[in-house]
Amino acid sequence: MEEHLLNERQLFSLKRKTLEKRIDAHFRTTGDIKETLEILLVLQVREDLTEDDFAFMLKDLMRHIFMTAKSSRLLRKFYVFFEDYFDTKEARSLSLKLFSIKDFVADKLKKLKSLFSETPLEGLVGS
Repeated sequence: MEEHLLNERQLFSLKRKTLEKRIDAHFRTTGDIKETLEILLVLQVREDLTEDDFAFMLKDLMRHIFMTAKSSRLLRKFYVFFEDYFDTKEARSLSLKLFSIKDFVADKLKKLKSLFSETPLEGLVGS
């Protein structure tokens, strides 16, 4: 059985400072990006479910992970949840780092296509 840093009860009951210390220390000793990202994602859920303040928890650590780690499927998967941790310039450079240019261009084309309505073009087909 795999041993985790924190169990469910701890994730939803410990205070912010305690969690920050444990998560930061665990990442510094193990370098386990996956578990760190998963824990911080759970804490975002806790932020939404409770009145406690867990917004932008360990922002510096999160930014360090995304900026220095090699591009991987794991980072691409979690990037959407932590996109608000970065300013516009950093988000743009991370998008280029994490996603291939083909995906980037396809996304831009979808946005461009959504700007134009297809219904006026349908009227031209019948004429």
